[in-house]
Amino acid sequence: LRLVESGGGLVQPGGSLRLSCTASGFTLGYSAIGWFRQAPGKEREGVSCVSPSGGTKDYADSVKDRFYIDRDDAHNTIYLEMNKLKPEDSGVYYCAADAVPDHYCSRTGAGEYEHWGQGTQVTVSS
Repeated sequence: LRLVESGGGLVQPGGSLRLSCTASGFTLGYSAIGWFRQAPGKEREGVSCVSPSGGTKDYADSVKDRFYIDRDDAHNTIYLEMNKLKPEDSGVYYCAADAVPDHYCSRTGAGEYEHWGQGTQVTVSS
């Protein structure tokens, strides 16, 4: 069972990136997915989550109306579209998965997630 994040990189302020989280060894369709990030010297922060059904999504206030989470269950992949990026968005981004009821996801409950990826670095700098 494995989650792999990709799509990170260096981008200028105001730019965009799309992160991908792809699963192997299990089907993401039954799992809630959370995106978390951690900057050096800071605590891990819940960025966004989506329920197994896709009907429930949650975003941190700091990323609302800039970040969007989407499921592509046909490709066993979850995306995090990040727009209007700011330097404070920099950090290592992790996706996590957990089998939960169809309409549930937890953005802040990192301890609820069973499977984690290795992370992808996002750096927003001019």
